[in-house]
Parts: sequence; C-alpha cells; structure tokens
Amino acid sequence: MSLETIRLSQTAKDQLVWLKRHTGITNWNVLCRWALALSLRDSSTPLVKEIVTDSNVEMDWATFAGTTYGHIYLALLKQRCIADGEEPTDEAVSRTLIIHIHRGVGFLHGRRDLRSISDFASLAVA
Repeated sequence: MSLETIRLSQTAKDQLVWLKRHTGITNWNVLCRWALALSLRDSSTPLVKEIVTDSNVEMDWATFAGTTYGHIYLALLKQRCIADGEEPTDEAVSRTLIIHIHRGVGFLHGRRDLRSISDFASLAVA
C-alpha cells in the first residue's frame, strides 16, 4: 500500500457516484478530500481496519491532494496516526488515508441533505 496510488472500494465508488449525481460535484478527488476532512474531524477510531479496494476508482496522490495542500494532508494523516497510537510510517499513513476516506464517504453518503456545493460548505462551519 502506498500514497502514490489511492484506490477505493466498490461500495465507496457507488456512494461517490450517488454524491456526484446529487451534488453536481464531478471530481472524485474533491469528494474524497471532503470525506477525509469529515472523517478526521471525528476523534473516534474508525471501526473498519481493512478495506478491499476492488473498484476501478483510482487516483494518484498529486490528484487527490492537489498542487497546494499535499503537505497539509500528509501532516494531518501523520498526526492522526500518532493520535491513534501508531508510528506514522508510510504504510500506516497510507492505511489511515484509505480508512478515513472510506469512513468519510460513508458519512457524506448518509447525509441526504447534501445537494449542492453550498451544502458541503455548510459542513465546514458546522
């Protein structure tokens, strides 16, 4: 597992397709960034520890993180590893990223009131 290539499960893909259709946000990476932020905001440890990345949704780190904020996402992931009692190795950071993207996608998919970009923005100030 590596940060170079981020793959998602079929369940996450299906949930992202629903989110894309209902919000008008068309890029996987944008939705996945929101999902990561939402999951990291929750201080509880995700229940799922292993994700089967069996879909065809795949993006590289540069696409996921963008050109400006990659170092911030990486620092947040390392901090979360430490907070969860793990050494922030490449493997642990990569696993943390995948687990939190998936938990966040589930959170977003469960929020049936998210119908636009402005609805997403309201999550940031909640």
